[in-house]
Amino acid sequence: MRKVFSILSLFACLSISTVNAQTEDTKENKVSIGLSLNHDAFFGFNPMLSGAIKTGDKSALTFYGIQWGAGTAIAWGNWTEFGLGYSFQAGESVTINPQIGVTMGNLLSSFTAGKYAFGDGIVPNLTVNLNNSKLEGQFYAGYYAALRKEGPLTANYVHYWLNFGGKLSSHFSVGAHFENLFRQGGKNQATTTSQYYTWLGPYIQFTKGIAGLRFSAGGNLAGESARANFDGDFYKMNFFLNF
Repeated sequence: MRKVFSILSLFACLSISTVNAQTEDTKENKVSIGLSLNHDAFFGFNPMLSGAIKTGDKSALTFYGIQWGAGTAIAWGNWTEFGLGYSFQAGESVTINPQIGVTMGNLLSSFTAGKYAFGDGIVPNLTVNLNNSKLEGQFYAGYYAALRKEGPLTANYVHYWLNFGGKLSSHFSVGAHFENLFRQGGKNQATTTSQYYTWLGPYIQFTKGIAGLRFSAGGNLAGESARANFDGDFYKMNFFLNF
């Protein structure tokens, strides 16, 4: 009888452990993480981590963080961006994700002249992703507005891009990328708008499982006044992992 009781107890413990493991797996499956190690000719090294916590079959709470502190951005007070949002699906292949971010540094609040500030600026932004067995694409638009005033000047920026491509195989895709950055207003600025770059070029991407590499390059289509802010060709490389 003791043996039977011991066996039943063992099965009960195993069942509880299995249920707990399945519950944990279910919780884990609700969370996805993406890590993108980005480097380009203007911003330098700017790694980004993004995540989503499912709230339904087609919706999720989203979060992200960008470390703008290296490269050109080191002069901006080790600029850092953190944000939250909510994503939802539109059809089978399109995901729409509006988010609100906050920056830390001094680029927006003092045009790099003042002290480093938490809440340097606010960033309402929108990302739309397309992904199916044949096509891929992304549209991003963000408005970087000064939230504090820590110097005589402040600055607001608009940054947006659009890329679209085709999957030639499960591991290889090609497409085109268009991107624009310009300053739009700010306190005591001499000019309302100042262009930095407008570039268009192809990209090539390799993926295997959760990992991949994308390389984009193109010419700067902006006018001569913009080239005073950033001259030369543009290039961007992304290493990415999705968990």
